[in-house]
Amino acid sequence: MKERFKTLDIFRGIFSSFVIFFHMTAFSVTPIINNSFFYNAYLFVDFFFVLSGFVIAYTYQNIDSWPAFGKFYKKRFFRLYPLHVIVLLLFLAINLAKHHASGYVHVNELGYGIDNWRSFLANLFLLNSVKMPGIHDVSWNIASWSISAEMIAYLVFGAVVTVINTKKLHAFKSYIYLIIAVGAFLAMAALTHSFNIDNTFDYGFLRGIMGFFTGVLCFNLYKFIKDKYTTFKSLAFNILEPVCLVVIVVLICFGEMLKPINFIFDIFFFITILVFAFEKGWVSAMLNKSELLHNMGKYSYSIYMIHTLLLSLFNVFFIRLLKLPPSAYWYLFIVNYLIIYMVSAWTYKHIEMRFSLKPSPKGNSGWWLW
Repeated sequence: MKERFKTLDIFRGIFSSFVIFFHMTAFSVTPIINNSFFYNAYLFVDFFFVLSGFVIAYTYQNIDSWPAFGKFYKKRFFRLYPLHVIVLLLFLAINLAKHHASGYVHVNELGYGIDNWRSFLANLFLLNSVKMPGIHDVSWNIASWSISAEMIAYLVFGAVVTVINTKKLHAFKSYIYLIIAVGAFLAMAALTHSFNIDNTFDYGFLRGIMGFFTGVLCFNLYKFIKDKYTTFKSLAFNILEPVCLVVIVVLICFGEMLKPINFIFDIFFFITILVFAFEKGWVSAMLNKSELLHNMGKYSYSIYMIHTLLLSLFNVFFIRLLKLPPSAYWYLFIVNYLIIYMVSAWTYKHIEMRFSLKPSPKGNSGWWLW
């Protein structure tokens, strides 16, 4: 690949970690993570959608036939699905073990209600971001709804790009992408009677398509600017980079108040990704010096996918068996995160990379995308 976008890679690792801390707030009592920023950190899922659209557009806008579309989708499937299905089967095994053990000991939250055969099939076939009969909440590995939305966005993107290239519609591609992004938002608003895009099992796929094609538009604008202006003054980026981060932090802190119009986060994520894609400012330079942050970016998909399972097991041991109070999370959240990080390093090497299709000599590696 010609460009790596290392800073954006780092942000994926940092923000996936913020989503973990968001889920920790449900059972912790410490101002370190029980605050307005982490209470609204679930909104970073939309950053992932926009960022994925950005990088997929960089790598795959040259799909020019239906066989090429098939290869693209197969590659994306094998990049995401193996870890998803392995974690899903681990949740199934735990639930079956709990049902078996319930005949001998008291088991809290047996079955969780929503973890049933309907929701299992929806998760298995990556339909858990689509409104399905009899399903009323996220289930099993609750984070995986966004992987369903991602795969559906890939399907739409691949098909649209194939049509654009085969029908010679290149001059109109940005308009087409804009129509799809706005159309997904309007469809979501019509179905939910709200401008709040916080949908998961219920039309989360539309949220994913909206964010993804916002990212595709972001890349097209980035390419236009970079091709037109070959040199840039670092001073502008030295100012823009920290300003973008401050704005994002402030907006996330006011996420609850902004819920009725939280589609604006896609707009600000668009701006932030556009600015940091150039990697011209001091914030980018500082972040890129850290090997730990690079590794967090590399392991980000594993971090995101396994964290709910490890959070549950961690709580069984420390909260239920050792009976530590929720206030102990002022330090336990660090221990918990380190465990997630170390397991993610293993799953990245032995599951993600083992099953991921190798790039063709003429293709790109599709690095860290999910």
